Amino acid sequence: MTGINLSFTRLLLFQNCNVLLADLALRPEAQELVSSYSQKRDGRARAVFQKTDVTDWNQLSETFETATKEFGGVDIVCPGAGIYDPYFSNFWHPPGSKNSKDGVDGGRYASLDINLTHPIRMTQTAISYFLNPPNSNNGGQQKVSPANPKRVILISSIAGQTSNLNTPIYVAAKHGINGFIRSLADLEPKIGVRINGVAPGVIRTPLWTEHPEKLGFVDEGRDEWVEPEEVAEAMVRCLVDETGEVGGGTVLEVGKGQTRRVEERMDPGPKGRGHTVANLKEGYAEVYQWLGESGWGQV
Repeated sequence: MTGINLSFTRLLLFQNCNVLLADLALRPEAQELVSSYSQKRDGRARAVFQKTDVTDWNQLSETFETATKEFGGVDIVCPGAGIYDPYFSNFWHPPGSKNSKDGVDGGRYASLDINLTHPIRMTQTAISYFLNPPNSNNGGQQKVSPANPKRVILISSIAGQTSNLNTPIYVAAKHGINGFIRSLADLEPKIGVRINGVAPGVIRTPLWTEHPEKLGFVDEGRDEWVEPEEVAEAMVRCLVDETGEVGGGTVLEVGKGQTRRVEERMDPGPKGRGHTVANLKEGYAEVYQWLGESGWGQV
């Protein structure tokens, strides 16, 4: 749990929302936050961690069971785990190659499992939970409706509007997330479930800063980082907005000091501060180097 999700968690806790954090592990800064909010105190929000592999659908379902046990129900779901096409699951390192952990006979890419399939399944599970809350007949959480609304917030990217030879699977996943969000727009007026998302630019998180192969795309003299807190604030806006500007199906793009609604058609695309990666095309040379290796793609 890092970056955007950690900042989002802080904002929720500060606004007195209980939070269940589901991830493989907690980094020290996230563990410190959970520890400081772990104790039951009257009128104070709590944070609970549950070790979760988001590619395991049973474990995803278990997070709802834990949240119900700990907090009495679920109102907001954010499938926030994501990876930026690491070498272990990357189009340019095919299954079975020395860098890939994707199996030749596996029938799946880990990067798609995490970035696309997991958010889809988590959203599906959330809708089922909202429509069929446990113990609703015994004073528990009530079924979702326009008068009793619930929220799902997904994390897309400006990659969902652009192209990038370096990370085609990541780009495909984020295009998919945008289409998925928009396809569910009608759920809010009909059943009370608002599903929308944020599309950050270049975020100063460990997904970039701890991976030299990605960090090399950024020119500190020309590019600007978007801070995770800016994205988290846009996520909260998606949850609480009652003006109709950020309704179901909306994708909010977040740059450095700028946030705007991404239009479904004829959108001009991301531009300006926090959206540029000056050395992106330089990375293409590495792709062609890999393709030039003898037997690329053969196992």
